[in-house]
Amino acid sequence: MNRLARMEGSARILALVKLANVGLVLIWGFAVTFVFVRILPIAEFQAFLLLVAFGNFTISAEFGLTSIIYARLRRHWLGQDAESMGESAVAADGGFRLEEMGVLFLFLALLVAGGALILLLALGTGWLATGMPLLFLLFFLSACLNLPALLAKRALAAVDGNFLWEMLDCARRVATIALLLAILGGLDPRLSVALQLAVSMAVIGFAIGHVHRRLGMRRRHWLAVRVGGGHVRAHYLRDIGASAAFTLSDIIAYNAPYFTIAAATSDPRPMLVFDFFFKMARALSMLVRALVEAALPRITRAYHAGDRQRLRQLLARALGAAMLFALLLGGVLLVAGDRLFAILFDGRAAIDRADIGLILLALGALTILSVSVYVQAALGRFTHLLARSLPFLLGSLASAPLALLLWPGRFDLAFLALYALTLLGVAMLHLGSLKRLARA
Repeated sequence: MNRLARMEGSARILALVKLANVGLVLIWGFAVTFVFVRILPIAEFQAFLLLVAFGNFTISAEFGLTSIIYARLRRHWLGQDAESMGESAVAADGGFRLEEMGVLFLFLALLVAGGALILLLALGTGWLATGMPLLFLLFFLSACLNLPALLAKRALAAVDGNFLWEMLDCARRVATIALLLAILGGLDPRLSVALQLAVSMAVIGFAIGHVHRRLGMRRRHWLAVRVGGGHVRAHYLRDIGASAAFTLSDIIAYNAPYFTIAAATSDPRPMLVFDFFFKMARALSMLVRALVEAALPRITRAYHAGDRQRLRQLLARALGAAMLFALLLGGVLLVAGDRLFAILFDGRAAIDRADIGLILLALGALTILSVSVYVQAALGRFTHLLARSLPFLLGSLASAPLALLLWPGRFDLAFLALYALTLLGVAMLHLGSLKRLARA
């Protein structure tokens, strides 16, 4: 077994490199703001923030399509492994065809092209006013390359190439962060972003090429749009509908309080408290995702092999490791949450111990929910996830109005209590789902 295979087979090493990548993602997000707020006039920077928001929306418009192909390709890959060992692989294969890869890659390319066309119209009509249209276009394209990058990541992960992708992506992010910071040293921003674009294209091209070779694909598989499209229509539509609805439900559930709180009160403090929770939740969910993705090769292998005892063991380990991160973050918030809140929001509001306690409860529940979502999405259980997401959506939408009705004098505390209880109830539903999954 070569060194790369040994690295791939170690859940601990894989988790460490994934966590390193999470750190680089967080640094990248900070660096973008740090650099562009210093090189753009304030009006240009406001327009740039709109561009970033539009880029994020474009990326989210794939609505879990790459998760679907991971689940299908993973079954196909594990079926091949079983067949090579002399076992029947018909059930594990799931009817996956190599032509699907070309169709999905084309779809993502059209999504990027459509977003770029809308951006060009916005720039041309003056709706998005900027004196640096080329910079904006290049940055948008570099951000949208995360779509084919996500396809490359999921495809490589499905064929036991997790470690290779993480190392490639770490190198990509280090290079792009260095090029971004070089702007402050005098590098032309347009050249910097163009070079970042080139680096990302090279890494994604290498990764897709590796998938091509590992699956034994031919050029005709990428070009057989009619065959691949027919197979996608026949086998993806149900999952696409459930995945899209689930993704949309989750996006609304996590972001709705920004709007419902604003509608319920003009006091900025409840909004700042929720934003503080949102930032902590996002950081925790990224860490949990890295841990779960490191365990997914073994979890999916045990599930498709019908080894329920091994599956229960792996799920328990994943939940335990994720809860350890939640406890560590909780400890930080208990010790320094109030100071962190004051620093983050420039002392414009304060957070009390009751707020922090409810945030800790919500983060613990979110940890269970996140593990369940990442595992079950990898197994293709999108309809099941959609059913579990609806109570969260309803609770998220109702928390602010109910808090205003029940306890207007302490709206912030009432809202957080209702929101945390919603997450706790949904987490119990997901915990039950994981138990039934391990017993089935």
